[in-house]
Formats: sequence, C-alpha cells, structure tokens
Amino acid sequence: MKLGQILRDNAIIAAVFENGKCRPIPDYTLYDLVIRADVEKTDLSTLGTRLATSHWEDAEPLMPIIPKEVWACGCTYEMSAAFRDGEHDVREGFYHYVYQPEHRPEVFFKGTARVCVGPNRPIGIRVDSKFTAPEPELAVLLGAKGKVYGYSLANDVSAWDIERENPLYLPQSKTFTGCCSLGPVWVTPDEIKDPYSLDMTCTIRRGDKVTFQGSTNTSKLGRKIETLVEYLFRSNNVPSGSVLLTGTGIIVTEEVALQPGDVCEISVPQIGTLSNPAVIV
Repeated sequence: MKLGQILRDNAIIAAVFENGKCRPIPDYTLYDLVIRADVEKTDLSTLGTRLATSHWEDAEPLMPIIPKEVWACGCTYEMSAAFRDGEHDVREGFYHYVYQPEHRPEVFFKGTARVCVGPNRPIGIRVDSKFTAPEPELAVLLGAKGKVYGYSLANDVSAWDIERENPLYLPQSKTFTGCCSLGPVWVTPDEIKDPYSLDMTCTIRRGDKVTFQGSTNTSKLGRKIETLVEYLFRSNNVPSGSVLLTGTGIIVTEEVALQPGDVCEISVPQIGTLSNPAVIV
C-alpha cells in the first residue's frame, strides 16, 4: 500500500494513494497512524484498509510524514566511501573504514521536520557553500523499537565542500534549511518485499538541459537495513514516526553542483518520483 499525506479543509491528513488518486483517511495524520499501529501492534496497510474512505479524490501528495526526527547513514555504498576517501590523501581509508561491515556504521542526526520538505518544495543550497549536492537515498519509516513501517525516497542534501574542509564540519554540511526532502509516499513492506532490489535514478535539470544523470541499485547497499536500525537504537530511544536515511550510491560531482533553479528528481519505480527545485538559503 502507498500511504502519504494531503491537504484537506486546511488540515493535513493521511491518505492511501493509487494510480494518481487518493482515498483520504479523515482525522489522522501519517504520524497518528504510526502511533496507532504501535499501540495495536498492527501494520499501516491494515489500518489504511480499515480507515480510508471508499471514494477516490485528486490531491497532490505533501511530505509523507512530519517526522519526529531524521537520522542518516553514511558510506553504506562503496562508491560513496571511495569518493570521499579520494579527497583526503592524508586520511586514505578514513571513510572506507566505516563501510566495512565489521566496523560500526556512520549514523548521524540529520534534523527534525524543521529542515525537511516534501515533493516539489525547495531544497536548500547553503549560502556559504560552492558544492551543495543531492544525495538520493532510500528512506525508512520507523515505529516503536525500530519497527519498519514503510519505504520512501529521500534527498540528503549536503554541502560537500564544508565536510571536505574538515570532517568535524559534518553537522554544518548536513543540517540547514531545506537539507532533506522526503516523498512522495511511503510504500509498506508487504508491497516492497525486497528493499535490496530497487533501481534508483537521479536527474538534475537546469532549464531544458540535463546536467546530471546517475543510477544505482539498492543491492549495492553494504549494510542490512535492520543492522543500521539496530545501531541507531543502541542507547538511543528514537521516537516513533522518525525516519532513517540509508545512504547514497549516486555521487554528484562538483562540476554539476546544485545551482539556484535546478530541479532534482529521484525515482524508484515501486515508490515514485521525488522532485524538488533548489534555492539558496
């Protein structure tokens, strides 16, 4: 089942999506559904089937949840680790170290709903960065004790030149206005039975010109999602309705860094397309 959020009567409510239309779930946000699923020890598909109206409507999807927290993982794809290590001659292997499964993965706090946007809303280019780039990622919706309720797309927008200057600048590289986009919907695990077989593409358009196009498959994810979730929850009681970004396998280089007006599109056929224009923040 595909679940997201819409605006109805000036209120954000959850909805079931299919073939460009939706069935509203009155009186519930997506966060409310997660909390109810936790309490009833059920899944979002069951709740969606039970609570959605019977009629279909036309409505644009909003950000599919107002997340309590957003966490992210780095260097989970070999390409990402190798690219970062290639920039640091003195610390060769610094990033690849955390890619190795016998070592602790990189998990960091991305932010709250304050820095997040939904489909077609502007992502940010830091005013003090010359190399802000998208990072297309598979996102995971988390419930109590790390239960996975769904999968979506995420753009972990990052100011690479700031992190490149010094790894201790990672929080400034990763957290700023519009640094995370989510959407368009959550797809429940009963519909995506194998999250490690998803083809993902990323396209950046500047007017009529395509400045970047790249692709990967989640089969290249170097960590199991349950492992990333387990590390996230170690001594860290992450609240239900939070989101975990699982890392990027598509590298956008400095030559095609985001510029104001660029439009970034991330697509997975089973989930949809997440499109966002870029602006300076």
